[in-house]
Amino acid sequence: MQLRVSAVQYHLHTIHSFKDFADQVEHYIKAAEEFGTDFIIFPEFFTTQLMSIGNANGEVLTIQELPDFTEQYRSLFISLAKTYKMHIIGGTHVIRKSDQLYNVAHLFYPDGRVAEQAKLHITPTEVNEWNMSAGDSLEVFKTDKGTIAMLTCYDIEFPEIVRMAKAKGADVIFCPSCTDDRHGFHRVRYTSHARAIENQVYVVTTGTVGSLPSVDFMRANFGQAAVITPNDIPFPPQGIMVEGEINQDMIVTADLNLNLLYQVREKGSVTTWRDRRTDLYPDWESDKAVRN
Repeated sequence: MQLRVSAVQYHLHTIHSFKDFADQVEHYIKAAEEFGTDFIIFPEFFTTQLMSIGNANGEVLTIQELPDFTEQYRSLFISLAKTYKMHIIGGTHVIRKSDQLYNVAHLFYPDGRVAEQAKLHITPTEVNEWNMSAGDSLEVFKTDKGTIAMLTCYDIEFPEIVRMAKAKGADVIFCPSCTDDRHGFHRVRYTSHARAIENQVYVVTTGTVGSLPSVDFMRANFGQAAVITPNDIPFPPQGIMVEGEINQDMIVTADLNLNLLYQVREKGSVTTWRDRRTDLYPDWESDKAVRN
């Protein structure tokens, strides 16, 4: 099984209407279509760009108002996924449920279906400044190109949750991210490599670039897209299939061969997935068996 993935280094800048946002999104998707992409991923919090539109008084919108765009956001991406016949990981968008805000990754299928995965680990800024709530369940998503998971930014820094995703059958982890400096960027990047090695999976990650001068906590962005592989002979040196130019407005594309994952899990230089000690540290599958 092979799939082609594209990752967008989404350029944040002030816009004046939802149409401005929709046009920018479609530009990237059209580029991915020209590359024959099966999956395209946008970054975490890229819909905060909508806050820069402002209200009738010229005041910037607040994070509490961002969920007001949810229906437009969903309708846009459902239409684009169906029109361009690709799977779209629509970055993350802030939604409201029971008066609580959640940072939610969305998977838009080519047939119009929509799947959601709330961010499970919330950063101090998200909690203290934006009053975000954490998701409480992990899902994996079956597609006609394999099984994937969506783990957002800070999530990838926790080995347990990625191991659970692999135990549930995910071969590709899509990681939308948003980091404002080199420190945050490298935390996500280095741990993405670790998760790929530990679980013998692909990790596709990307981040926001540019800035939103009027939007609090989105004034600085440090981002780079990358497709990360296990570190073994069938894959490129350093475990990097492709990466973008840091902080540039661009899209990167690569082919993922799932059969190579199966080969290295069975007969690789190391077999980290097979050799995990579930007698010492149960993963999701063995833990489920114990509970049952």
